[in-house]
Amino acid sequence: MTAQQIRQLQIEGYLVLPGVMDAEWLEALRTATARQLELEGDKAGAEFRKEENAQRLANLVDKGPVFQRVICHPDLLRAAEAALGADFKLGSLNYRAAEPLSNSAQPLHCDMGMLPDSNGNAVFNSIWLLDDFTPENGATRFVPGSHVSGKLPQQALGDPWAAHPEERLALGAAGDVVLMNAHLWHGGTANRTAAPRRSLHAFFVRGDQPQQQYQKRLLRPETQASLSPRMRRILALDDERNDSLSKQSSGRSGFLR
Repeated sequence: MTAQQIRQLQIEGYLVLPGVMDAEWLEALRTATARQLELEGDKAGAEFRKEENAQRLANLVDKGPVFQRVICHPDLLRAAEAALGADFKLGSLNYRAAEPLSNSAQPLHCDMGMLPDSNGNAVFNSIWLLDDFTPENGATRFVPGSHVSGKLPQQALGDPWAAHPEERLALGAAGDVVLMNAHLWHGGTANRTAAPRRSLHAFFVRGDQPQQQYQKRLLRPETQASLSPRMRRILALDDERNDSLSKQSSGRSGFLR
């Protein structure tokens, strides 16, 4: 990432990085998610939640190195640090596919329903495009600069479901990654095509916030034992503060798409 890209992320609240996943990695992720959906069946996404008009997978760090590769990508970590500071950790790694010909639209929202506080930004998200994002298939909409508004959409707007006059669509090709300050007002749009719109979501939180999905509890012992020290740090597996935060947390989720 360049200094100009970091500046765009800080000012507008989002940035599209083209071609982060090459063809081989992209196909491996598509294959792995399809296999996992088949294995989990009607329990798919149970570690997080189910959603009408969308397929879900959660806890993906526990489901193979092809997913673990996502959360240690250097551009992703640099962007997370630019938004959150040096003290950050993974909040969750999930999969979401807006189902074809479905009302998969969402209201404008901030992830976990959070605003920046006296310590700065608390949440950061990334969308890993497993399919092209187009105006017809449910691409995410954003209101640039809204991450510094100091208000949640439901506080500022009469109807967070309605189109916003300043909104833009995050359009891109499969293999691209959308980086965003997750205080930005955003939401998925309806998939009006005959194919699912697939993506991964690597979500990070500031170090003094609880993980959305408490990794130390969710990851199997054999997965934890296989991880490098760097990965353990990203997942906060040896952070006693994180253990305490997770015990105090009521499992806030809010919208996270």
